[in-house]
Amino acid sequence: MKKRNKVSAEFSMSSLTDIIFLLLIFFMLTSTLVKLDNVELPESDSQTVAPTSIAVTIPNKGKMSVNNKPMTSISRVEREVRALLAKQENRKGATITIVAEKGVPWDKVEDVMGIASNLRMKAILATQPKK
Repeated sequence: MKKRNKVSAEFSMSSLTDIIFLLLIFFMLTSTLVKLDNVELPESDSQTVAPTSIAVTIPNKGKMSVNNKPMTSISRVEREVRALLAKQENRKGATITIVAEKGVPWDKVEDVMGIASNLRMKAILATQPKK
């Protein structure tokens, strides 16, 4: 008598969940955490969390900063962003997070968005959840 080998048509989900869990841990550890200065951010309903490469802070009073390094002018901000972009491994996925305090003139935000556009980077406006 011959033994028949039955092929199981089941799919094991345990290995898939392990891979997803490891990917989640990888992205949590490799994503850059941004420490924001004490600025009052505009409110939004959006709950999207995006990775960031470079943070540009625009306060109502005082100097703009790039990754908490004070800048005196928009041209210095652009030079600093270019230098930081040159050090990035993933230049196509580089993102500028614009941390503009509530009440900042739109011109300043537009200038930073122009820098991001010229360097072909993504720009994200940081907000806080509505209360």
